[in-house]
Amino acid sequence: MPALEGFDKAAFEGDKNGCRGIRSDYEQILSKQQDKLLSLSETQIVELLGMPDQNELYKRNQKFYFYYIKPNSKVCGGPDSTSVRLMVRFNAMGLAKEVTIE
Repeated sequence: MPALEGFDKAAFEGDKNGCRGIRSDYEQILSKQQDKLLSLSETQIVELLGMPDQNELYKRNQKFYFYYIKPNSKVCGGPDSTSVRLMVRFNAMGLAKEVTIE
């Protein structure tokens, strides 16, 4: 299991949907180390980052986990702004195939 340098899971997990603004501090850390998340299982991703803010199931058993880094204005309220989120795409075997910040 890889360790993300400079990452505090408790603080990240405590800022659900990025509403408190704590997750924005981790954008650079996650951006630089996102390759460490590749090939991890869903369980390992949850152990490392916590439960996702949103998940979606697509065709052929592909699954996506989303973690909002900058506030999701639909959930948090406040002004409409462009939210930033970490997206983890899992293949049918349940392994992280793609990790991006969008």
